Amino acid sequence: MLRYSLALGLALVVLPSFGGSGVEDALTALRRDGIAGGKSTEAEAPAPASIAGMAAPSWGGSDEKAVIPTQPRVPGLPFLQTLVNEAPEGSVLTLPAGRYSGPVVVNKRLTIDGGGAATVDGGGKGTVFVLEADGAVLRGLHLTNSGASHDSDDACLNVRGNRNLIEDIRIDDCLFGIDLKKSDENIVRRNTIRSKPFDLGARGDGLRLWYSNKNRIEANTIEDSRDMVAWYSNENHYLNNVGRRSRYSIHFMFAANNIIEGNRFYDNAVGVYIMYSGGGAIRNNVFSHANGAAGMAVGFKEASDVIVEGNEIIYCAVGIGLDGSPFEPDSTITIRNNRIAYNGIGISFLADKEGTTIEGNDFEGNLSQVAMGDAGSARQNVWRGNFWDDYQGFDRNGDNVGDRPHELYAYTDQIWMDVPYARFFRNAPMMEALDFLERLAPFSTPVLLLRDEKPVFNKPLRAAK
Repeated sequence: MLRYSLALGLALVVLPSFGGSGVEDALTALRRDGIAGGKSTEAEAPAPASIAGMAAPSWGGSDEKAVIPTQPRVPGLPFLQTLVNEAPEGSVLTLPAGRYSGPVVVNKRLTIDGGGAATVDGGGKGTVFVLEADGAVLRGLHLTNSGASHDSDDACLNVRGNRNLIEDIRIDDCLFGIDLKKSDENIVRRNTIRSKPFDLGARGDGLRLWYSNKNRIEANTIEDSRDMVAWYSNENHYLNNVGRRSRYSIHFMFAANNIIEGNRFYDNAVGVYIMYSGGGAIRNNVFSHANGAAGMAVGFKEASDVIVEGNEIIYCAVGIGLDGSPFEPDSTITIRNNRIAYNGIGISFLADKEGTTIEGNDFEGNLSQVAMGDAGSARQNVWRGNFWDDYQGFDRNGDNVGDRPHELYAYTDQIWMDVPYARFFRNAPMMEALDFLERLAPFSTPVLLLRDEKPVFNKPLRAAK
């Protein structure tokens, strides 16, 4: 072990390797063969005045190297970049407790451990921390006070590297939280992320993946941000995260074969929305209180071959919404073994389109079990073995299968399904009275929305999530 002291008078511990840090075990989850060698991308020219001074830098395109900053943004605080420059590649930089000034660029394989007591302050300008290396570790830091420009994607942490470990980082008062660009096989876990206290649409994304594949996003808490997004990013795993009070819990666009499992999403406008994407699964998550005019737990826009399984979807405006999905010929959307309860609408189909299989789900307490966005029905889809709390039938032979199919008709509900503005009056006393009279003595032709040939008679017992 070698100890050395810098001009700033801070004691640092530098270890020659990653031995004993647990990094190799963590990265094994991404099926690595070993830690890749770090890049050698030290700046060859002095930083321009806009970088060296207090002005907010733009980090440029994702293929451009970040310029090494030469001056702190917060006068009077130790400049963390100096410590990073002095640390040998492959070493462990352990920071004493205290506040440090950003910005910081790490472009070599390095472990930086703040022990949960080291704060890096961005000075309210630009991005606080850029990780532009492979096989590096950031742990136990508090990153705060980025700029507020959407043009330059001001963030607390900008990641442009592969097979890095980012854990136990606390992020607040930053426009964007963690921004991965063309970065693969990273582990991002146990981090806490909050955006700046702006109106919802003006915040930045808590966690963003752009052209980034095979990352593991695990056990993070993301609150009061705008969205968590994955664009052009494939085969990522989102496991056991918590998302609260944001717009989209996770928004996928042109992103294939992603896994969303064991997460809990509360009080967001939309839970998981998948657009123009295929493959993957949404499994064993909790979606609660996705309300508002566009409130939806799980949504699909021209998506294909996605499995929605084992989720608890409760107290949302719409449980699951399908718009032009499944999209690809001969593809499917599978919705099975979910609890869809106490929502405004259980499942909403924007159009009469086939290809969805709905089986083994619990439908209970929804104001409307199924709704259509046009005059069609959902009969072309496969409905099999679901529990319906409004089933009207018996189970005389005790096999837990209803003696007659469950058929769901739209009576007066046709009004608000055909005319969206009429939804405001959906449960008004007059509409309820009209619906009762229609069922008693129909004066118009009801629409058969679905037929479940073998409905489950008794409500299945499910372990609470």
